[in-house]
Amino acid sequence: MNDEDYMRIAIEEAKFAAEAGEIPVGAVIVHNDTIIARARNSNRASHDPTRHAEMEAIRAASDVLQNERLLECTLFVTKEPCAMCAGAIVHARIKRIIIGTRDTKYGACGSVLSICGNATLNHVPKIIFGILESETSQLLHEFFDSLRKRGSR
Repeated sequence: MNDEDYMRIAIEEAKFAAEAGEIPVGAVIVHNDTIIARARNSNRASHDPTRHAEMEAIRAASDVLQNERLLECTLFVTKEPCAMCAGAIVHARIKRIIIGTRDTKYGACGSVLSICGNATLNHVPKIIFGILESETSQLLHEFFDSLRKRGSR
């Protein structure tokens, strides 16, 4: 599988999140060409602001590897991680982050803040933006358009 294939799986997770009324963000963690975690946002249903897709995937991958360090892992995520998630990515020592679309309001991988990619921190993952960007961006636009339409009724 290639980066686009893994991002398509993250998009599936994002669609499941949207169907559940969550902001459509999906994440997949790959280690040695094997998916070891896949997750989606669940913070609204759980009433827990830490239940972002990235955090859920990091927890699951850490359980699989029995290690808080996710060395040699790649995180595929449909939307740029926020500061909380970016901090967890740095702490977990994830090697690469593949991001579908930028988050120009909260993104912490270079769009608004630079937590991932900050050379003053002890770990700097490789960051790649724009894998299946149109699809990941469209999911978010459709979700928020739907919310606005429901709010205007």
